[in-house]
Amino acid sequence: MKALIEKIQKLKSQKDAVILVHNYQKKEIQDIADILGDSLDLSRKAKGTSNPMIIFCGVRFMAETAKILSPDKKVLLPVFDAGCPMADMVTANDILDYKKEHPDVFVVSYVNTSAEVKAVSDICCTSANAVQIVKNIKARKILFVPDKNLGDFVKRRVPEKEIQLWDGYCIVHVRINKEHLKKMKKEHPEALVLVHPECESQIIELADEVTSTNGMVKFVKDSEKTEFIIATEEGMIDRLKKEAPDKIFYPASKPTLCRNMKKTGLEDVLRSFTCEQYEINLPDPIIRNAQAALNRMLEYSK
Repeated sequence: MKALIEKIQKLKSQKDAVILVHNYQKKEIQDIADILGDSLDLSRKAKGTSNPMIIFCGVRFMAETAKILSPDKKVLLPVFDAGCPMADMVTANDILDYKKEHPDVFVVSYVNTSAEVKAVSDICCTSANAVQIVKNIKARKILFVPDKNLGDFVKRRVPEKEIQLWDGYCIVHVRINKEHLKKMKKEHPEALVLVHPECESQIIELADEVTSTNGMVKFVKDSEKTEFIIATEEGMIDRLKKEAPDKIFYPASKPTLCRNMKKTGLEDVLRSFTCEQYEINLPDPIIRNAQAALNRMLEYSK
């Protein structure tokens, strides 16, 4: 492993690249990150670097977002078929068809969507700012895509808006079991429960804090508590241990592994550098329209 890492670091320096790693990646991939975080935050930080090449250790929609925000940079996804089932649950044609039937609807798309979906959306949101975005936009009739659980979380907090939910979901978060979480709470009564808003409402109801992955990092670092039950993909615990090594973390339920997030290995990163694969290329109109939806998000989340 040491030799692999040395080769990666050498090529990274030669090609003036930055390695972006999502919080759900394997520990050994997190350890080689230049920037570690959640999907949009990674892309925004990469935009601010001078590096002409980005290696994105995550899934395809994340690498696409990096390309949208940094169209002049070469963006590489180490594993070609690292996808997101939830992002695949809605297409651009689905949105266009819905708009034909409901011309007055305002489409809010979660960043966990393809570039093509972002390009036909009115605005994007993240798990951290979704409630704020929906509150701040002037539209009353909203279609929220693709995650019905995050959408339901927003709907409960913004009851004055008429929100239609798409029937999409994260296959990892819906596997988190309520009875197992209750058992963990009973076994660790001093632990706080941190829940990602992609979870079902029955899990969210048991939370001490509902927040994004980056929000979990901040919460844990700021908290005086030393024990936490984590209701999200299990790779998050590696990130939390890195940030707060003196604290204890328990998975809310098992299994909570995202197979797509775990596809990337050190060999894939090295191959991506060596062969410069797999490059993310998007048509200019898609980039422009998707940029507009992301920029509106930044405007309405101030």
